Amino acid sequence: MTDSFMPCYGRLFSSLLVALVLLFASSRAPAADISVRNPSLSAGEDGYTLSADFNINLNARLDEAIAKGVTLYFVVDFELSRSRWYWLDEQVISRSQTFQLSYHALTRQYRLSSGVLHQSFPSLDDAQRILSRLRNWQVLDKGSVRPDQTYLAAVRMRLDLTQMPKTFQVNALANRDWNLSSDWARWNFTPVETSPSALTTTSVLPAAPVEAR
Repeated sequence: MTDSFMPCYGRLFSSLLVALVLLFASSRAPAADISVRNPSLSAGEDGYTLSADFNINLNARLDEAIAKGVTLYFVVDFELSRSRWYWLDEQVISRSQTFQLSYHALTRQYRLSSGVLHQSFPSLDDAQRILSRLRNWQVLDKGSVRPDQTYLAAVRMRLDLTQMPKTFQVNALANRDWNLSSDWARWNFTPVETSPSALTTTSVLPAAPVEAR
C-alpha cells in the first residue's frame, strides 16, 4: 500500500506546484516597457526634423503614481554620429526633449507638457497616445550635416527619475518597476540636396491641438 501511495502523493505534489506557479505568474503585473518604431529624419526649411512612434506600456505601479499626483518625466534622446576609420566615431549632435505626464485631481484631467506648451486629456490612454507620436522635432540645423556623408542616427525614450522629487528618487531608483527605457533605435542617414520648394514646414510637437500655458 505504501508503494502505491508514494506515486499518487508525488503526482499530487507536482500538480499543486504547477498550480502555484501558474497562480503566481498570472498575479504578476505586466512589465512596463517602451519600444521605438518608424524613426525618420525629414528635410525642413531650417534643417532636419525627427519623427518616431513609441509603444509605451506602463505597469500598475506607474499608473497608480500618476493617479496620486506624481509627475512622470519622459525624455526623448537623439544622437547623430559619423564613422571615422582612423579614430573613434565623431558625435555630431546630441539632443534631448522632456515631456511631463501628470494628473490634476481638481479638473480630473491628464496633462502632457513640453516646455511652455501643454495639452489636457480626459483619460491616461489619450495622453499616452499623443506621447507615443513624436512629430517634427527639429534636431539638426541647416548646414550642420553634409550631403556627401553617411551618418548614424539614434533615438530612444526613457523615464527620467532624476527629475522627480527627492522623496521618490531613492525608492524609484531601487525598484525595477520604475526602470523604464527603450533600446536605441539606430539607422543610417544620408542628407540629400533639396530645392526650397521641396522642403517641408515644421510644427511644434506633439501633433495635436496645443494650449498655451
